Amino acid sequence: MRKQTEACLKLLERNGLKGSDIDAFIPHQANLRIINATADRLGLRPESVIVNIDRYGNTTAGTIPLAYEHSHRGGQTEEGQSRPDGSVGAGFTVGAALLRWAF
Repeated sequence: MRKQTEACLKLLERNGLKGSDIDAFIPHQANLRIINATADRLGLRPESVIVNIDRYGNTTAGTIPLAYEHSHRGGQTEEGQSRPDGSVGAGFTVGAALLRWAF
Protein backbone atom coordinates (compact mmCIF):
# COMPACT_ATOMS: atom_id res chain seq x y z
CA MET A 1 0.00 0.00 0.00
CA ARG A 2 2.70 2.47 0.99
CA LYS A 3 4.69 1.87 -2.20
CA GLN A 4 1.66 2.33 -4.46
CA THR A 5 0.86 5.61 -2.71
CA GLU A 6 4.47 6.82 -2.98
CA ALA A 7 4.62 6.01 -6.71
CA CYS A 8 1.34 7.80 -7.36
CA LEU A 9 2.38 10.86 -5.33
CA LYS A 10 5.61 11.12 -7.34
CA LEU A 11 3.63 10.75 -10.56
CA LEU A 12 1.23 13.54 -9.61
CA GLU A 13 4.07 15.80 -8.48
CA ARG A 14 6.03 15.26 -11.72
CA ASN A 15 2.95 16.29 -13.67
CA GLY A 16 2.06 19.29 -11.50
CA LEU A 17 -1.16 17.70 -10.26
CA LYS A 18 -2.81 17.07 -6.92
CA GLY A 19 -5.49 14.57 -5.97
CA SER A 20 -8.32 17.03 -6.55
CA ASP A 21 -7.20 17.39 -10.20
CA ILE A 22 -7.80 13.70 -10.93
CA ASP A 23 -10.92 12.72 -12.84
CA ALA A 24 -10.61 8.99 -12.19
CA PHE A 25 -8.07 6.86 -10.35
CA ILE A 26 -7.60 3.27 -11.47
CA PRO A 27 -5.82 1.37 -8.68
CA HIS A 28 -4.73 -2.23 -8.57
CA GLN A 29 -7.72 -4.08 -7.15
CA ALA A 30 -5.90 -6.07 -4.44
CA ASN A 31 -8.41 -5.28 -1.70
CA LEU A 32 -10.76 -2.47 -0.76
CA ARG A 33 -8.79 -1.46 2.33
CA ILE A 34 -5.68 -0.75 0.23
CA ILE A 35 -7.71 1.05 -2.45
CA ASN A 36 -9.38 3.32 0.12
CA ALA A 37 -6.15 4.01 2.02
CA THR A 38 -4.32 4.95 -1.18
CA ALA A 39 -7.17 7.21 -2.29
CA ASP A 40 -7.25 8.92 1.11
CA ARG A 41 -3.49 9.52 1.13
CA LEU A 42 -3.62 10.94 -2.39
CA GLY A 43 -6.46 13.28 -1.44
CA LEU A 44 -8.82 11.88 -4.07
CA ARG A 45 -12.55 12.45 -4.16
CA PRO A 46 -14.26 9.12 -3.37
CA GLU A 47 -16.31 9.27 -6.58
CA SER A 48 -13.11 9.50 -8.64
CA VAL A 49 -11.86 6.07 -7.53
CA ILE A 50 -12.82 3.20 -9.85
CA VAL A 51 -13.51 0.05 -7.84
CA ASN A 52 -14.56 -3.30 -9.27
CA ILE A 53 -13.02 -5.76 -6.82
CA ASP A 54 -16.55 -6.51 -5.59
CA ARG A 55 -17.41 -7.87 -9.06
CA TYR A 56 -14.21 -9.63 -10.13
CA GLY A 57 -11.97 -10.05 -7.07
CA ASN A 58 -8.22 -9.63 -7.38
CA THR A 59 -7.47 -10.68 -10.94
CA THR A 60 -3.75 -9.85 -10.51
CA ALA A 61 -2.40 -8.45 -13.80
CA GLY A 62 -5.92 -7.96 -15.17
CA THR A 63 -7.19 -5.62 -12.45
CA ILE A 64 -6.30 -2.32 -14.12
CA PRO A 65 -7.44 -3.22 -17.67
CA LEU A 66 -10.71 -4.61 -16.25
CA ALA A 67 -11.23 -1.41 -14.23
CA TYR A 68 -10.68 0.71 -17.36
CA GLU A 69 -13.25 -1.34 -19.27
CA HIS A 70 -15.66 -1.25 -16.32
CA SER A 71 -15.44 2.55 -16.08
CA HIS A 72 -15.80 2.98 -19.85
CA ARG A 73 -18.90 0.77 -20.08
CA GLY A 74 -20.32 2.43 -16.97
CA GLY A 75 -20.21 5.88 -18.57
CA GLN A 76 -17.45 7.15 -16.28
CA THR A 77 -15.09 7.94 -19.14
CA GLU A 78 -14.87 11.28 -20.91
CA GLU A 79 -12.43 12.58 -23.49
CA GLY A 80 -9.43 14.36 -21.98
CA GLN A 81 -9.74 12.98 -18.47
CA SER A 82 -6.62 12.68 -16.32
CA ARG A 83 -6.44 9.08 -15.16
CA PRO A 84 -3.54 7.81 -13.12
CA ASP A 85 -3.25 4.17 -12.31
CA GLY A 86 -1.09 2.50 -9.72
CA SER A 87 -0.17 -1.06 -9.01
CA VAL A 88 1.90 -3.21 -6.71
CA GLY A 89 2.95 -6.80 -7.13
CA ALA A 90 3.48 -8.97 -4.05
CA GLY A 91 4.91 -5.90 -2.32
CA PHE A 92 8.11 -6.06 -4.35
CA THR A 93 7.27 -4.17 -7.53
CA VAL A 94 5.34 -0.98 -8.04
CA GLY A 95 4.34 1.16 -10.97
CA ALA A 96 2.18 4.15 -11.83
CA ALA A 97 1.18 5.83 -15.08
CA LEU A 98 -0.82 8.92 -15.99
CA LEU A 99 -3.07 8.62 -19.01
CA ARG A 100 -5.17 11.24 -20.76
CA TRP A 101 -8.25 9.45 -22.02
CA ALA A 102 -8.92 9.92 -25.74
CA PHE A 103 -11.37 8.24 -28.08
